[in-house]
Amino acid sequence: MTTELDALVIGAGFAGMYQLHCLRDRLGLNVKALEAGGGVGGTWYWNRYPGARCDSESHVYWYTFSEALMNEWEWSERYPGQAEIMRYLNFAADKLDLKKDISFNTRVTSARYDDAANRWHVGTENGESYSVKYLVTAVGCLSTANVPKFPGLENFKGDWYHTGQWPHEGVDFTGKRVGMIGTGSTGIQAAPVIAAQAKHLTVFQRTANYSVPARNAPLASEFKQYVKQNAKGIRAATRETLNGMAFKIEDRKAVETPAEERETLYEAAWERGGLQFRATFQDMMVSKEANDTAADFVKRKIRSIVKDPSVAALLSDIDHPYAAKRPPIDTDYFETYNRDNVTLVDVKSKPIVGISEHGIVTDDGEYPVDIIVFATGFDAMTGPMLRLNLTGRDGVALKDVWESGPRNYLGLQIAGFPNLFTITGPGSPSVLCNMPVAIEQHVDWISQCIEHMRDNGLETIEAKPEAVDQWVAEVNELANKTLLPQAKHSWYLGANIPGKPRVFMPYAGGMVRYRETCDDVAAKGYEGFALA
Repeated sequence: MTTELDALVIGAGFAGMYQLHCLRDRLGLNVKALEAGGGVGGTWYWNRYPGARCDSESHVYWYTFSEALMNEWEWSERYPGQAEIMRYLNFAADKLDLKKDISFNTRVTSARYDDAANRWHVGTENGESYSVKYLVTAVGCLSTANVPKFPGLENFKGDWYHTGQWPHEGVDFTGKRVGMIGTGSTGIQAAPVIAAQAKHLTVFQRTANYSVPARNAPLASEFKQYVKQNAKGIRAATRETLNGMAFKIEDRKAVETPAEERETLYEAAWERGGLQFRATFQDMMVSKEANDTAADFVKRKIRSIVKDPSVAALLSDIDHPYAAKRPPIDTDYFETYNRDNVTLVDVKSKPIVGISEHGIVTDDGEYPVDIIVFATGFDAMTGPMLRLNLTGRDGVALKDVWESGPRNYLGLQIAGFPNLFTITGPGSPSVLCNMPVAIEQHVDWISQCIEHMRDNGLETIEAKPEAVDQWVAEVNELANKTLLPQAKHSWYLGANIPGKPRVFMPYAGGMVRYRETCDDVAAKGYEGFALA
């Protein structure tokens, strides 16, 4: 039996929940959301690993479309942990009465566009089928776990876990020898927590990484009050910044600042902690000379924290500009390597060759472990979309359209896929931005577009191929004006997935410029789109 709807939303995280609310409650459409997980939360539903925490400050990491929601909820910490974010998303879902229109434990396995009927036919793992006019993907950028295909993993006699598919009941590391593979932002969050519980933690590092202290702490009652009294101002601030945060990048250049003053400014930023460190100078992401001053400062900090000089040398042997990869923030990450029960293994020089029954095998021997933790990230941005098995006009599959890398217009629509909208996909600021801000902008634009179509008797909207060409060129041009593509092992480029095309995927022009572009396109009658 096929369910007929006006619209279908795939996903029930921040994006899917807000999109469901807008289409159902603002436009009055007959709409449902399908969610693979057993509850709302999206990325946060699956990422329950030890130390999982947001790297946007709590007072900007939430919905701002409703002052009532902002005033009713109160965060407890500067950087909220996974459990608190899940409580918040369930609070929002209950306040907006969304759960009645979400089908949980429902994974989409196919979506095919029917040209003659102008309908999307969507199938699920459970055998349900849906026929809808509008299809919106809210599948997240970081939701397809990447487990490396190490030979022998199937023979490992211990337990293994991926941080993005963490058991809801948790994992007890007491008395266990743990091997953790990966030192991106997830590994940096997880290592201190695992080390505090495990008998021994061995960290396998391929690519050394920068990290700045988060300086996480409980929020003072005065600050909580400030947030409630300034909800409008906080919302406005996040819409005026490059990355959707409430802080602005300082209007000064590292290359023009005397060395002693520059050092003082970096010290102050390091003590303040958090992502604001990268806002110390405006030229940090466009000038290698400027970036080198930040990179050198962080490397010196690593060497001053880590007591063993050989370990410090490995941790500070970083091969990319600061913040060219996602810039982690941490709580006692580098300090963890001063513990007696923590070992760092360099798999850049001695790669992992496989998994034995009893541990992890590198070029220089076997490391016995009881538990393996894969902190190896995701098939980011394109992976969640490709997993849906989307087929557009004339039976053309998305995997073929994106064979050489993602191609779309504004990160919102793909040529040949009418009435399909994508939230925070490749070609949009997404992961270079505070996600709720990027999500609200996308959902508002999509909702207004569908409302425009309804009010004007329009049945289809589809990105024009020439608009896609121009947009892909602009995304590449803006990326190449920065240092971002210089991180050769970055998941921004898809470099963590064997065989994946090396294409810089996010839009690097900043949230303000992007929002203005999208608004301008809509004001010009949806320029670059074919409407019929």
